[in-house]
Amino acid sequence: MATPVKTDDGHEKQQMSLGTDAARQLATTTKSAPQMQGISSRWLLKLLPWVVVPGGTFRLNRRLSYDVGDGRVSFISTGAKVQVIPQELRELPLFRGFEDDEALAGLAARFVQKEFKAGEVITEAGKEADAIYLIAHGKVNKIGTGKYGDQTVLETLADGDHYSYRALLETQDFWQFTAKAVTPVTVLILPQSSFEAVVALSPSLQTHLEEFKALSKKKQDTSGQSPIELASGHKGEPILPGTFVDYETSPREYELSVAQTVLQIHTRVADLFNDPMNQTEEQLRLTVEALKERKEHELINNREFGLLHNADLKQRIHTRSGPPTPDDMDELLATVWKDPSFFLAHPRTIAAFGQECSRRGVYPTSIEMNGNMVPAWRGIPIMPCNKIPISDSRTSSIMLMRTGAHNQGVIGLHPGKIPDEIEPSLNVRFMGINEKAVMSYLVSTYFSAAVLIPDALGILESVEIGRN
Repeated sequence: MATPVKTDDGHEKQQMSLGTDAARQLATTTKSAPQMQGISSRWLLKLLPWVVVPGGTFRLNRRLSYDVGDGRVSFISTGAKVQVIPQELRELPLFRGFEDDEALAGLAARFVQKEFKAGEVITEAGKEADAIYLIAHGKVNKIGTGKYGDQTVLETLADGDHYSYRALLETQDFWQFTAKAVTPVTVLILPQSSFEAVVALSPSLQTHLEEFKALSKKKQDTSGQSPIELASGHKGEPILPGTFVDYETSPREYELSVAQTVLQIHTRVADLFNDPMNQTEEQLRLTVEALKERKEHELINNREFGLLHNADLKQRIHTRSGPPTPDDMDELLATVWKDPSFFLAHPRTIAAFGQECSRRGVYPTSIEMNGNMVPAWRGIPIMPCNKIPISDSRTSSIMLMRTGAHNQGVIGLHPGKIPDEIEPSLNVRFMGINEKAVMSYLVSTYFSAAVLIPDALGILESVEIGRN
């Protein structure tokens, strides 16, 4: 007997054939493998050259450097009042390695806060240089005179930057540039008179300053390394200089990091529900994908070895106006000018750069990378990476790196062959079955990264991506 069915207008009529709902009960369903939205292209893992570290530790040996560093300073704020954290003064080259916290606290207490509006001059070229300036908030351009008398931006400074500690060590010193506020700026100023008052009361600081002056007088090349004495272009038989290459006595060591989890599967599921797809294999596949995502995240964001935190401070630059412009990308290329390999940026940052190019009528070309067409600037590919964070104020960073051990570039570190390895540096180890019949697998991946010499990695910071 035919089953009555309702039409669209609500009337009943007799069904003349088998309906699709019933027919589906006898049909074979085609199923997809489990999908996972969090899987990204992971270009950093694909493009980074990997070096095997059999012992689990990589020691980075470099030539001895007399460069005392150039760090960034952190602050605390209470309402509108801003204070420098005393220990953060060690980020200034002048106080690097100084251990007297009491003297640092005395110096920190003598900084004076001052506000400047956009366009105001903070210090003027030719005037007496008699203070340290710490930029607590805002953006400042250092402006100098070009070859033909025109004004040019020498450098852009922002939160945590400073100038100039050398002003406190020399008498009758004058500013060689004009510092002008690009945005509203908050600075902390330590006058020379206040500095000298603290020095007079601290024998330990006096000793430290003498050692600093002696260190700064040692011969060094343009990279701050102890020089290799050479002679060239001579005639006759002059006495040639003797030399040797000195090394760092306490080189940095990178221990391999690990990302791991315990995958749990009930034996009933693994035994009965394996057709058409193996449940254990699918669970393992998605777990491995998640570990690889975490691996790339750590390579970028880990505070010990992540690239965002391990770029040399001299290799970090700021945008001149906020959004990423072609000019900013050229400045970034100038920091990694020896055979750069690729840019790395969040997809939204790449879109912001494309918008700035369109505004200027500049159209970057695309190049092929592993079968994919990707945007490029000056022939260097710009690879997307969603692991580079975007701040609440809609700013991000763009990285540029030279890669490979032979290029003294950025390298990935991973172990050699490990037990139960299913991929290089990634293994799955069976941990047993518990009393609830649940199987456990330990899934682990080991990795780290190293920047062999500082100029292998440059970062364009505080890139605005929300501007229209």
